[in-house]
Amino acid sequence: MKNTSMTGNRLAKIMARHGLCSRRQGEQWITDGRVTVNGKLIRTPAFNVIDSDKIEVDGSPIAERKGTRVWLYHKPAGLVVTESDPEGRPTVFEEFVRRGLPRVLSVGRLDINTEGLLMLTNDGGLKRTLELPATGWLRRYRVRAHGSITQDQLDKLKRGISVDGVKYGSIDAKLEKTQGANVWLIVALSEGKNREIKNVLASLGLQVNRLIRTSFGPFQLGDIPVGGIDTVKARVLQDQLGQKLAKKAGVDFEAPMPDALAPDTSIGKRKNTRSVAASQSRDKMSALEAGAAHKAKPRSMGFKGKGREQDQRKPFEKNIEEVELRKVHFSGGRAAEMFEPQAKSKRDERERGGPRGGGGTKGRGGPRGSGGPKEGGGPKGGSRPKGRGEHQGRGGSKPGGNFSGGKNHTPSNRPPRSR
Repeated sequence: MKNTSMTGNRLAKIMARHGLCSRRQGEQWITDGRVTVNGKLIRTPAFNVIDSDKIEVDGSPIAERKGTRVWLYHKPAGLVVTESDPEGRPTVFEEFVRRGLPRVLSVGRLDINTEGLLMLTNDGGLKRTLELPATGWLRRYRVRAHGSITQDQLDKLKRGISVDGVKYGSIDAKLEKTQGANVWLIVALSEGKNREIKNVLASLGLQVNRLIRTSFGPFQLGDIPVGGIDTVKARVLQDQLGQKLAKKAGVDFEAPMPDALAPDTSIGKRKNTRSVAASQSRDKMSALEAGAAHKAKPRSMGFKGKGREQDQRKPFEKNIEEVELRKVHFSGGRAAEMFEPQAKSKRDERERGGPRGGGGTKGRGGPRGSGGPKEGGGPKGGSRPKGRGEHQGRGGSKPGGNFSGGKNHTPSNRPPRSR
């Protein structure tokens, strides 16, 4: 097919702008024979295409280009910034898929143990532009390192330094504080060579044990929680890039924008990170409140601990306690009856005309809390009842009735039984 070498853009560049891959990955895919243009297999990366060309990768047409979008990710330690890791370690891109992000590219990289701000974009042209040192966007880090150093030593890094044959550009480093055997530094640099900060500080006798990127150009880590993703609004991105940089990167703010939200499937809500963090806090409080409400939920009345909880009683309800009905046996052919114990009070005894002290009963002698005489027990302050006698109280017999208080009465010697 005709190679439109004098017009259009390189095939790998277009693939990258569509957020399909980086330019380097695109070139490798072309070399591997995975890309066709208008049905023809392309083997050379030095191939230009125009807007009307139909590009397919692995037999599938590339998706329509979306508007340029940027996300800010608070990378935790322990994740690799790569599409796939030969050692099988977890990657940030696996996390992005779980979170529901569209196809994104990382602007630069962070080591597996480095934390902090990682910029993401769906535009390969913007990714490439922001990674160039010529763009001049500073990367700032907080660094904790074992050892000691002076500010004078750090100031020398502004002139650049060469370590093991590798030249590093100007580095602005400030001694923030000393903490035990460690020092905390604020480091800013405009290039991002592999392990640059660790190698440079090692040449000064410091061993880096924690590294946190706090900003990339005008974008700050801020209060994005660890593992959180924040979406940069299109208007904010336009303002921060400026016309010159936006033109150089070839960004597109006119095309339909991809979903600006970063859904967190762990809680099932389509919200950006800050909203997710707030909702997680609200959900946690709601869960605690729901748990408390469940514990306080009125329960059916019954036996052995099934009474209604105290804080759920209505204002006019009296205290409800567990009750246990008792069977009382009578002599003289009267059938046994079940009685509910009643609260004992001196006022009730006086109203019922029951004896106080002396030879009568006081409402404590019957089944537990019943107001009648207790089997085998004596009345408070009086002598043991003999044979039959009158009893005042709900749990005993009616006046003139026979109560099983004698020793030789068989039914009365049985222990009370619950229904």
